Amino acid sequence: MAKPHSNDLRQKVIDAIELNGMKRCEAAELFEISRNSINLWFNRKVQTGTIEPKKREKQGHSHKITDWDEFRYFVQKNHDKTQAEMAELWPHSISGRTIGRGIKKIGFTRKKRSDPASPSGARER
Repeated sequence: MAKPHSNDLRQKVIDAIELNGMKRCEAAELFEISRNSINLWFNRKVQTGTIEPKKREKQGHSHKITDWDEFRYFVQKNHDKTQAEMAELWPHSISGRTIGRGIKKIGFTRKKRSDPASPSGARER
């Protein structure tokens, strides 16, 4: 989704139309924005009294993990469990896939070394 136009630009366009008597189509051409945007800003000003953009919801997943320090500690404590087992242990309802995305986000890897004594994880032949 595109970022909304700045409040400064919105105010300049509204002032040019209301105070200077510029037509909406002229303002759209001058400020290089669509006339529909100007119409939406005027409608929003009439309905809400402000030309500020609407607040957006967070995009993406449902954001069930909110305390990342707590989650990092939880992963360190339960590093030997599968994602499904971790999901059952997490205090809130969450899926194993969400646990996996969280693990990736905090930079942990799930790769196991085949020989814990060997620093590279390579097997002895």
